[in-house]
Amino acid sequence: LQIWIQPGARGLAPEYEQKAFEDRDLRDTLRVIAAPDGRDGAVTIHQDVTLSASRLTPGATVRHAVAPGRFAWLHVARGAVALNGTPLQAGDGASVSDECLLMVTATEPAEILLFDLA
Repeated sequence: LQIWIQPGARGLAPEYEQKAFEDRDLRDTLRVIAAPDGRDGAVTIHQDVTLSASRLTPGATVRHAVAPGRFAWLHVARGAVALNGTPLQAGDGASVSDECLLMVTATEPAEILLFDLA
């Protein structure tokens, strides 16, 4: 997938960063892959967004706490999951607001992206 995120300020010099993450670092856990501070080896982005990824085995659940005033977007890149009980399939996306905890459970092998947004 190619993802474009608008920067949080005007006049920033264009940047490009690409990184591969090992399967073991994504398996059945949410791994931060992009963040404003580039923490834990993630790529750096100039926006108040944290992007996490996971590769889930069937039955595995990952959890994400959403801070008050923030939103989330879940994209199912492959497979099928249930987001707080709502079924989603490859290509589906879900916008989430007014939820404090997201629980994503794989109903088949799945790959997801989770955006934590201001």
